[in-house]
Amino acid sequence: MATIKVKQIKSRIGSPIDQKRTLDSLGLKKMNHVVEVEDTPSILGMIRKVRHLVQVVK
Repeated sequence: MATIKVKQIKSRIGSPIDQKRTLDSLGLKKMNHVVEVEDTPSILGMIRKVRHLVQVVK
């Protein structure tokens, strides 16, 4: 299956707990951290939830 790279561009400090847990489930631990995840509807929903904190890297 296809994969996409996700990079955390903003700090999680001050974010609600559900957004912090979403970042954890994506595997993002700190700023400028890049992870490669599968391109599934559930992952895309998580990215959409924290779209102001992350960036999809080509």
